[in-house]
Amino acid sequence: MAETKFTPRVFSGIQPSGGLTLGNYLGAIKRFVDMQGPEFETIYCMVDLHAITVWQDPAALTRNTRELCAGFIAAGIDPEQSILFNQSQVPEHAQLGWIFNCVARMGWMQRMTQWKDKAGKNQQNASLGLFAYPSLMAADILIYHATHVPVGEDQKQHLELTRDIAIKFNNDFGVDFFPITEPVIEGAATRVMSLRDGTKKMSKSDPSDMSRINMTDDADAIALKIRKARTDPDPLPDTLEGLEDRPEARNLVNIYAALADISPEQVIAEHAGQQFGTFKPSLADLAVAKLSPISTEMARLMDDPAEIDRILARGAARAREIAAPILRQTYEIAGMVGAVSA
Repeated sequence: MAETKFTPRVFSGIQPSGGLTLGNYLGAIKRFVDMQGPEFETIYCMVDLHAITVWQDPAALTRNTRELCAGFIAAGIDPEQSILFNQSQVPEHAQLGWIFNCVARMGWMQRMTQWKDKAGKNQQNASLGLFAYPSLMAADILIYHATHVPVGEDQKQHLELTRDIAIKFNNDFGVDFFPITEPVIEGAATRVMSLRDGTKKMSKSDPSDMSRINMTDDADAIALKIRKARTDPDPLPDTLEGLEDRPEARNLVNIYAALADISPEQVIAEHAGQQFGTFKPSLADLAVAKLSPISTEMARLMDDPAEIDRILARGAARAREIAAPILRQTYEIAGMVGAVSA
């Protein structure tokens, strides 16, 4: 059987659960922007169906979805160049998700680290949706025959499951229909850590607002948080190896590198020997220059929610043009009557 040649296509998404942070920007959105261009068709999604695997206030979910869309656009995602939409407007995601629920095995799901972390000892009270989350994520990707997915390290296991589901479906039905998607994990700050504890991931759920930079923070707040970030008393070393046991220092160097589009080695070469009293103001200036225009544009976009809704609806219509034929072919392969239109 000849190997199918798939269109180079990128898919990725973020949950609209509120509180977009620098970690989301550097770990995901900035890389989404960088992948726009002639090499790939790019599809980016607010995964609101994933958000409701835990309780969401409906009014907050509506606002957060619009705010995330505003963040995408303000960061540089062009809704004319990329397809930008919210997941629930494209029902093919959930429909393929059911097919994949029947392909994936219980044992695969039970091994998912995020299931163990989020459900913890209270698994019997967690939602079925939270357990089945990874098969819906696989559907999000494969409903577009996406060949590449930019992800953070914490999502790598889910991408491996997506590949397993694609392989099993193809083998079960003797087809070469779904691509074996490649994860794209690159960049200096694919995992941005807390400004208060360099061993913990930057999180919107941290009780301390000083632990993170919010993408809605203004210039003064950004600068203050960088200046107050936890560090150690030693100067920056001559080599990257000198940061191995200095998580807070390494985090700030990674953030600088990602914002400046240079390597951490270049940051060290330029700032070796500096105390943090000198380095942090430089990082603050860089962060303000890169981030405050985004927060300003987000605020402007949020003043016109109707326009955001129009952008999402247009994106959903474009997404369905790709997704609907793929779902129809999936149903036909699986033997569903009526899958082939007359």
